[in-house]
Amino acid sequence: MTSFYRSWLPVYFDSKERLGVMSIAFLLASRGDAVVWRGPKKTAMVKQFLKDVYWGELDYLIIDTPPGTSDEHITVVENILACKPDGAILVTTSQAVATADVRREVTFCKKTKLPILGIVENMSGFACPHCSHCSNVFSRGGGELLAKHAGVPFLGSIPIDPKLAECGDEGTSFIEAFPESQACKAIQTIVRNLGKELKQ
Repeated sequence: MTSFYRSWLPVYFDSKERLGVMSIAFLLASRGDAVVWRGPKKTAMVKQFLKDVYWGELDYLIIDTPPGTSDEHITVVENILACKPDGAILVTTSQAVATADVRREVTFCKKTKLPILGIVENMSGFACPHCSHCSNVFSRGGGELLAKHAGVPFLGSIPIDPKLAECGDEGTSFIEAFPESQACKAIQTIVRNLGKELKQ
């Protein structure tokens, strides 16, 4: 990681610098190091990521947070509300335990006045890499049901696809490598639905 006029520069994953990333992982001495910090130190780091990273001109700033409604979430919301963010995308799996967590996140967003752009159901079925048939390994439809109960848009569901995991590990574009896969089509549907929400 490099710095620029006392600011951190994001790490870019393509030569055209279309996708820049900042992560605490870039600050660790080793990949195996654990981050064992109490609330105040984590809060300070979140603020530093928001204020001290030189992002340049952006189309979108996406902040990926862990599940829950912890100090990190409160800090992010407090520091970005003045910028009038488009909103939050909530991701769940279909199981009742997961949707219960995301239901609390819906409440958190509403209490903090952070708009909800929609809910995505992840791991929604298993896309066979040989025949492309999608099997319901777990339950299905919990994300859509939650969106309906919460009165927020349902953006779509993404099946488990081993090729998607492989591309993530290799740092290659799944969309470009497997444009005809069910997971790719599902992601594109979600992007289209999200685009509609952003235009409103």
